[in-house]
Amino acid sequence: MNTNSTYDERFLRAKNKVAKLKGFYIHLCAYIVVFCLLVYNYIIIEESEYMNSIIWLNISIMVIWGIVIIIQWWTTFKGRFLFGKKWEERKIRKIMEEENKKIWE
Repeated sequence: MNTNSTYDERFLRAKNKVAKLKGFYIHLCAYIVVFCLLVYNYIIIEESEYMNSIIWLNISIMVIWGIVIIIQWWTTFKGRFLFGKKWEERKIRKIMEEENKKIWE
């Protein structure tokens, strides 16, 4: 019975991690789309008395939302970088296993 509770705990942790990853990637995609739209808005904006206000608002949105994305990235990945030590070790093991299979085949 202890193994079931351990399995359930690991399953819930994995499920929460996947949900955080999914949320981060959806948020990142939305940021990229809105960022592109704001840049396009900056390009097509015409001279008017509100031009500086619109530009200031667009830049504020991009910077603040960018900071939020960075914070969410940090909490999701716990400061791990894309190619960390664990990743290197996994890749080395995988390549060695593949080469070992070729030797024996």
